[in-house]
Amino acid sequence: MISFFNADITYALRSKSDLRLWLSEVAKREGFKLEELNVILCSDNYLYKLNVDFLKHSTLTDIITFDNSSVKSWITGELYISLERVRDNAKALKVNLKDELHRVMVHGLLHLCGYSDKSKEQKSKMRGLEDKYLLLRQVK
Repeated sequence: MISFFNADITYALRSKSDLRLWLSEVAKREGFKLEELNVILCSDNYLYKLNVDFLKHSTLTDIITFDNSSVKSWITGELYISLERVRDNAKALKVNLKDELHRVMVHGLLHLCGYSDKSKEQKSKMRGLEDKYLLLRQVK
């Protein structure tokens, strides 16, 4: 089950059923059952507060992922995504907002599948997987 929410912003996410199918397929291809995933869109301030309170990081970020899984091969988690960061990143990267938002969603899901992006090599691997799975999506 995948649910989408807005925390402190108003944003009309399109093609939710297509996004659910796509994210479920990514999890399946990574060997996981997507049990429950909440995607929460929010502002920079909202995500900054989470970053400080839970991770003790006083920086802006585009996503924070919380893994609530109790079964190793199942995904239960939350993706908190700053729409402001995604919008700024899309502009800087010269891509459209929808594409960057989808990249951030799959990035968070890959974290829930056990991937890290702490080292240069890990970042490169994650970027490759993001690219691979973005090609899968059939979201309008």
